[in-house]
Amino acid sequence: MRSLRRLCTVLTTTLVALSAAVVPAVAAQAGPPPVYPAVGPGTHLLDHPAKLAGLGDPGWYEANIPFVDLPDKAIEDTYYYRWRTFKEALKYTGPEDGWIVSEFLGPVGYSAPGGGIDAAAGHHLYEGRWLRDPRYLDDYVDYWLRGSGAGPKPATDGLNENTTDWAHEYSFWAADAVLARASVDGRWDFAVDRLPELQRQWAAWAPQFDPLLGLYWQVPVWDAMEYTASSYQSPDPYHGGAGFRPTLNAYQYGDAQAIANLLRRRGAPGDRQLADSYDRDARGLQANQDRVLWDSGDAFYKHVMRDGNPARTKIADREEMGFVPWYFHMAPAGAAAAWAQLTDPAGFAAPFGPTTVERRSPWFMHDAAAGCCRWSGPSWPYATSQTLTALANLLTDYPPQPYVSTQDYYALLRGYALTQRKNGVPYVAEAHHPDEDRWLYDSRGHSEDYNHSTFDDLVLSGLLGIRPQQGDHVRLAPLVPPAWDHFAVENVPYHGRNLTVAWDRDGHVYRQGAGLSVWLDGKLVHRQAGLTAVDVPVRPGKAAAADHSVDDLANPARTGYPAASASSTWPADSPANAIDGQDFDLDVPSTRWTSYGSPNRDDWLAVNLGAATDVSDVRISFYDDGGGVRTPDSFALQYRAADGTWADLPGGQRDPATPVRGRPNRVVVQPAVRTDGLRVRPSRVDGGATGITAVQAWRAEDDRLRVRLQDDPPRLRPGQTAEITGSVRSAQPLTVRPALTLPRGWTAQPVGPAGDLRLTPGRDVPLRWRVTAPADTPVGTRAPVRLLVSTLDHGVPVRSTADLVGAEVVFDPADFATPVWDDDFTGDRLNDYRVGPRFGEPVPALSQADGALVASASRQSAAVLVAPVAAPAGDFAVVLEPRSFAGSAPEDSVLLGRAAGPDDLALAWYNHHFGTSGADVRAAGRDYGDDVTGGCCAAVEWSPGDRFAVVSDHRGGLTSWLGHQGRWQLLRTIPGGPVIGTGWSPAIGLRLTSGQLALERLTVVARGPA
Repeated sequence: MRSLRRLCTVLTTTLVALSAAVVPAVAAQAGPPPVYPAVGPGTHLLDHPAKLAGLGDPGWYEANIPFVDLPDKAIEDTYYYRWRTFKEALKYTGPEDGWIVSEFLGPVGYSAPGGGIDAAAGHHLYEGRWLRDPRYLDDYVDYWLRGSGAGPKPATDGLNENTTDWAHEYSFWAADAVLARASVDGRWDFAVDRLPELQRQWAAWAPQFDPLLGLYWQVPVWDAMEYTASSYQSPDPYHGGAGFRPTLNAYQYGDAQAIANLLRRRGAPGDRQLADSYDRDARGLQANQDRVLWDSGDAFYKHVMRDGNPARTKIADREEMGFVPWYFHMAPAGAAAAWAQLTDPAGFAAPFGPTTVERRSPWFMHDAAAGCCRWSGPSWPYATSQTLTALANLLTDYPPQPYVSTQDYYALLRGYALTQRKNGVPYVAEAHHPDEDRWLYDSRGHSEDYNHSTFDDLVLSGLLGIRPQQGDHVRLAPLVPPAWDHFAVENVPYHGRNLTVAWDRDGHVYRQGAGLSVWLDGKLVHRQAGLTAVDVPVRPGKAAAADHSVDDLANPARTGYPAASASSTWPADSPANAIDGQDFDLDVPSTRWTSYGSPNRDDWLAVNLGAATDVSDVRISFYDDGGGVRTPDSFALQYRAADGTWADLPGGQRDPATPVRGRPNRVVVQPAVRTDGLRVRPSRVDGGATGITAVQAWRAEDDRLRVRLQDDPPRLRPGQTAEITGSVRSAQPLTVRPALTLPRGWTAQPVGPAGDLRLTPGRDVPLRWRVTAPADTPVGTRAPVRLLVSTLDHGVPVRSTADLVGAEVVFDPADFATPVWDDDFTGDRLNDYRVGPRFGEPVPALSQADGALVASASRQSAAVLVAPVAAPAGDFAVVLEPRSFAGSAPEDSVLLGRAAGPDDLALAWYNHHFGTSGADVRAAGRDYGDDVTGGCCAAVEWSPGDRFAVVSDHRGGLTSWLGHQGRWQLLRTIPGGPVIGTGWSPAIGLRLTSGQLALERLTVVARGPA
């Protein structure tokens, strides 16, 4: 399945999804799947509702998490809180990528498509491996290995200029984490199936491997550790300090060993030899790290600068990352003396620690109060997680040593729990002061419930000692204090079974007998008197399975379709928040729509899908702040009919019967309704405000079918017809009914097979349609096209499976044949332009020579040139053909679009140095472009002869294009919309740091005949 990854144009037209016959389906569908997986047989030692008190949607926790009972309430409270933060971080991105685990509650500009950031992805997989529902991590792993997270990114300074794909933006222990997850759920087929991608992920770090040293180098900021003691000792404290570090080398060691393990498990011809090769690579990294990064005098792994350091001298400072090799069992037993620093007051010990650099370092807390984000001493949960995981490995899997003990693990974990507090309640942000009870880096609307670390995995695999194994057993090695007389962890989803472990010293707490007791699926399988480590056999069971379902309303990009609207919205909220793929009810950042302040007695929230789908399972989460916005007393759920009117969805069964806060309010529709829009009308008897944090329409698909539309986005010209192709394949003999649904007003004529089809297993059935877009469709429109294939049972549709693509309405100069302005820079027209400076920089020297406009500069300069013509009233295009670029950095750019002057403009830009394109929009002293939206950048490869164009349509939209060998590619939709003045003229711009930049031709043409 594919989502509309690039369906990002905000359409100002009312395009509504409608098929040839958009009416309620006449046949009943199979009942929808349960919301959450069944727990199955297990124990009932603990009071689960009491443990979940205060948490929204308790059904999710009951179905997914292991329940714990601990004598230490600080650790227990933090445990349940951190499952809440993990749930908040689950983000549904659409049918292509499905679920991801986000780092921030709100999006940030440097994330991959959909909002993923691989910096903490290893932490996310270690933490989430204990959930019962496999869909979240299945999708998330594939996001980084096969989906948008594995896709290309600009190699720029702000997004890591050393790599060209999102899965390598930051250091990432991918294969190790996939193996760790499989060691819990026992689904080895899933992990083994990802071997080719895991091997590619490992190999893609090769450009940062130094073959002479036998180690990888990394820049601290791309280790997710900026402003470190090592980077401060470089010319650039933020992006500098490239060096050989115990982080990426340990990650690559762990990944090599994990890949070797999975290869041996697969056992295909040649796999054993290939596994041996990965093991040799791992041993080489281990030996070279001990040789180069181990400081025998200080007994610690350290950073070694890559540049200007021919002797490969280690820096003097110990940094907390030196504990990372134990995370992967990479460090030898003889290196255990490093752990003496963890409890040393001059080392890393701190009341809210550990610190990220030793206290004796001159860089300790350097600039820490100057602003985010310093790794020069503050306590970072990211690093604390790694250190505690490494410490658990040392205490459990290594020979005894005199430097740290079980009590140290408990003390550090308890201190970590107490660090995660604010105003007396559980809270986690970015980084904490090591000596004061306050978060140092905790910006409002950004840092709340920061999902950048683990905690629950540390409780389960460390403190309570559930050590996942690859064989048919589990190792239990608790690291609890000797004084504890009880603890319990209940219904852990392990190898397809429910595992419960309870320690009750004298049997009075749980009343199941004295000692350590172990249950599998509710049956007692082991009991012992003490807490000594033990291996307990676990015969594999059947892991939780779930139907493949998609939410057809999700649009986390908040652009294009589906599009949300409302009758009234409080200014701080947005209808788009209700379909952003997340469901939580925090005030900061907000992910809700509310009608607070509305003059209406009743309000509505509507979702326009853009192309019809089958609606059968709608879930609505209502927002309730206990004050002005309350849970509605009732709500109507409506669909848009063929004639555009709204009608109540027929046949809906509600669970619960009346609206309830803190859980999804489910409406099951039988039979399913095929429609292009849904509308929720919540109401209160007193007429007060209501709110919605999520509205979803889940559609369970038939896993026996593969439904595909063509890979390339369909390209149509307004009023013209183009062919769209697709296919359907089945794993079993099935009868299906395909339908192509389109935006309202678009038409489709079947060319290939029509009507019901009988599928032969394993054979693709090609499908073809001729599709026409209305003549007034704006150029740059990206509209959804959905192929819906209904599985039939005795002629009755029982389930629909879909694929979705974005059809592009493309720019073609043949449709813009009316000349407005044409300058080939051979005449004397330069003085006709209104020229002004931009960005506070001087105007470069401008001249005409050899049929080109030439800009010359010896320092960074910028200019805007407004053409001496009025902008046409209708659609028009500004077309610019560069001849050559200056080759300067960082600026070597051209701009084009509309402007009234250098401070009132809407221009697309192309930077030749970085190969990127974005938007610069400013009106009335305010910026609206990429600096504000964070929407940069489109990757662009310009070649001599290529042209750029900006098309301005009659509804106020602006789109930018690259023309190469007669084909025009949409680059960006330029933000601005109503701020663009109607009197703004066609304009171009230049910006260069030095040298000469030459333009070949500027043309302005309007839509219509010549």
